[in-house]
Amino acid sequence: MNDLDSTVCPASTRLVGRDGDLAFIHSFFGNSEVQGAALLLSGEAGVGKTAVLDAVAAGAGRNGIRVLRAAGVQFEADIGYAGLNQLLVPLFDDFDILDDVHRDALRVAVGIGSGPPPDRLLTSTAALLLLRLTSVRTPLLVVVDDLPWLDRATNAVLGFVARRLVGSRIGFLAASRTGSDSFFEPSGLTERRLEPLDESSSAELLALAHPDVSPAVRRRIVTEARGNPLALVELPTALSAEQRATLAAVPAVLPLSDRLQAMFASRVAGLPERSRELLLIAALDGTGDLAAVEAAAAGRASVDDLAPAEQKRLVSVSADNRRLSFRHPLIGSAVVELATASERRRAHRALADVLGDQLERRAWHLGEAAVGPDETVAALLEEAGRRRLRRGDALGAVAALTRSAGLSPAPADESRRLAEAAYVGVDSGGELEDASRLLAGARQVHPSTGQESLHAAAASAFLLINRDGDIDTAYRLLVGAIEAGQHGYDASDPALVEALHLLVLLCWYGGDPKLWQPLTAFVERLVPEPPELLWVIMQTFGDPARTGAAALPRLSELIATVGDDPTRVVRVGTAAVFPDRLGEFRWATRRLVEQGRAGTAPVRRHLGALMHLGLDYFHLGRWDDAAQLAAEGLRLCEDHDYRFFAWYFQYIQAAVAGVQGDGGTSAALTEEIVRWATPRGTHGARFFACHARALAALGSGDFETAYQHGSTLSPPGTIAPYVPIAMWGTMDLVEAALRTGREKEAAAHAAAMRASGMGALSPRLELLVLACEALTTPAEKAVPLFERALSLPGAERWPFDVARVRLFHGERLRRLRVTTEAREQLTQALDAFQRLGAKPWVTRTAAELRASGQSTPAAARPGTVALTAQELQIATLAATGLTNKQIAERMFLSHRTIGTHLYQIYPKLGITSRAALRDALSRLDAGDEG
Repeated sequence: MNDLDSTVCPASTRLVGRDGDLAFIHSFFGNSEVQGAALLLSGEAGVGKTAVLDAVAAGAGRNGIRVLRAAGVQFEADIGYAGLNQLLVPLFDDFDILDDVHRDALRVAVGIGSGPPPDRLLTSTAALLLLRLTSVRTPLLVVVDDLPWLDRATNAVLGFVARRLVGSRIGFLAASRTGSDSFFEPSGLTERRLEPLDESSSAELLALAHPDVSPAVRRRIVTEARGNPLALVELPTALSAEQRATLAAVPAVLPLSDRLQAMFASRVAGLPERSRELLLIAALDGTGDLAAVEAAAAGRASVDDLAPAEQKRLVSVSADNRRLSFRHPLIGSAVVELATASERRRAHRALADVLGDQLERRAWHLGEAAVGPDETVAALLEEAGRRRLRRGDALGAVAALTRSAGLSPAPADESRRLAEAAYVGVDSGGELEDASRLLAGARQVHPSTGQESLHAAAASAFLLINRDGDIDTAYRLLVGAIEAGQHGYDASDPALVEALHLLVLLCWYGGDPKLWQPLTAFVERLVPEPPELLWVIMQTFGDPARTGAAALPRLSELIATVGDDPTRVVRVGTAAVFPDRLGEFRWATRRLVEQGRAGTAPVRRHLGALMHLGLDYFHLGRWDDAAQLAAEGLRLCEDHDYRFFAWYFQYIQAAVAGVQGDGGTSAALTEEIVRWATPRGTHGARFFACHARALAALGSGDFETAYQHGSTLSPPGTIAPYVPIAMWGTMDLVEAALRTGREKEAAAHAAAMRASGMGALSPRLELLVLACEALTTPAEKAVPLFERALSLPGAERWPFDVARVRLFHGERLRRLRVTTEAREQLTQALDAFQRLGAKPWVTRTAAELRASGQSTPAAARPGTVALTAQELQIATLAATGLTNKQIAERMFLSHRTIGTHLYQIYPKLGITSRAALRDALSRLDAGDEG
């Protein structure tokens, strides 16, 4: 059947998630060994059988294949040969190619001739002959949809034809619903089952069909549709615009569109009343616990009443584990759709009565059964919402708090609960539009309470920084709300503690030590004492160089008891970032990332886990992994409109690009960070950009630029207070200062590092302190300091930092003419840089190693040297013996600029000193001539 080799539809009309099925059909009909073939497609209702048939038929038509189509129709199922009539209409004018007997029989069968009813075998043979003779002129593809609805006579003819196509130019492709009765006999024919779409294809189809649906609602629909394409396309049409945008407004059981009702509800409507009641209770319960369903229906129905539903294949009941499951989730939706409001409330009350020991489920059912304000139920839902949040179900918490607000008799309580729902939405849920709506509702219900509520203020501050507002405005709003609050600085007040956690971040984002003064005062006033996690974060995240070491024992306790609460995991991670302790509970962070990917963790917490894991991987030298996590974080920010947090991930990407030698990418990313952060007063982000810029400049040998960025991050001679990333940039600043002739500044900074106490935070930071002390110590006195740095316990966990220190050590040893030891350090540094992919450092280290008299691997040798015109002029003048000052005077530049250029030139030429310039330039000239 190789005439049908191109039946698969082209990419322009590609069906989402059906590439494998279409490829199979293409292969089946394109197999040169099969001349003539028949294939049956099967699948559940709505799985996309018709769409696949359409795609195949369209592709065949475009490739010159004649397509004959028929589809079963219920009201024609009792009309003999109605389907054959539909199929052969395009060939009515070709009947004369048959002999008289077969022509007349076929004309009578399809209703265009008169005479006695023809024999079934004669009709079948006539149809086969007609198709074969027609296919001589042009290949044919017979496409039949909904086989079970075709009349019995047509099914018999098609079964006869499908088995007699070998050697012809005819393809036969038909589809039927799985489990349906049919007069078509499939035995002996190849069958392909169309499976439901996988999760990623489902999400893609839903996004294409309904781009206005929010990510959270999209995930809910994908879960409910269970890969059914029709359900994916139709379910959103039954939701209001508000429901499509916000998950909290979506009913617990999704409503059905008219098409879905026609598909599923019709199968439920004919069940006995008691069967439908059991199914309604099961659908509203949602757990599949048959014991709970039986208990709720006690006295009105029993498990035996499920038999009719089982016979119709609507549900399955497992006797082993006492579980009831719907064959498809939308069957449950159909059951709920068909029930009256009073029937639904009765089922909810019955479930609440039997779930007394399960607060969250009982509260939810009581809420759904309520017909008016009820403070008792509202309070239960409020507590249920907080429990859901602790479990990581932020969106479930928003839904519970919103329903709680709706049942609150007092406007103040309604406003307070809406404000808390809004805060949970922005802080965890990832539904910012929903949070904004809830916040507006809180203020509308009770304006004064809505404005004074700490949850409302925190939600407002969060929304403000994420949009066009600035850090200063958000900071003042939250500080004012805390100062004016009626909380008495009670450390057990959840709204106050949440507001303080957010204020920590606002202070950190602001990058100004003055911002921390009110926060410190607030925390000191907490009674009886500050919560442990909040206190530790204050010490290790605010100004850890000075206060972090004292909090390390308490941080260790927090890490040991981190647990699985997503909020706690991320906040312990926040406390662990600068003491380099993220690796001690990396398992919890990874688990949170996986939960986020599966849609079972709050979006904000997923983002936080990605940030921490990305930073952890960067310092571990797992740069590709860090970059991938950063890319994932940026996609998440875009999907959920968390614009504020994009800079974290851009920083990770910029740092990775910088150390790998991709200066252009690093510069573009940091420029984007600075352009975004500056007008918003997010100076903390600007400091991170400075760190990435300094790293990139060091890699390229632009030490003057590196020094300027390092100085912006932290002035020489001091570790900038409340700018914790200044600790990460200390060695960069010291190196840049030394390379540009600023020995005093370098020494002052090394002394400040030791005085700050930053080395006590982690072995990595102590490595930096000792290395900088060694760099600023003259001659051989530096050697013991380098050795101490490299012998620190666990230092090898940070391969990039260690390799840089080995490079410094090797440079110093070579200048001291301790050649053997120098080569050892430089070789180890080179190996590490090569494993990491730190190309600029590979070049520098290789040049230093060659200067020690040892050859380097080919991979480490510089390729074609490309000096700029200015660099070539500076190198030529330096090679004549002129000093930097003399060169500067001739070229009208500063002597520091000349020094920076020379440090850039040396690695390019594969040398490490002025003395080698003349020979290097000679080789360069010889290479150019060659």
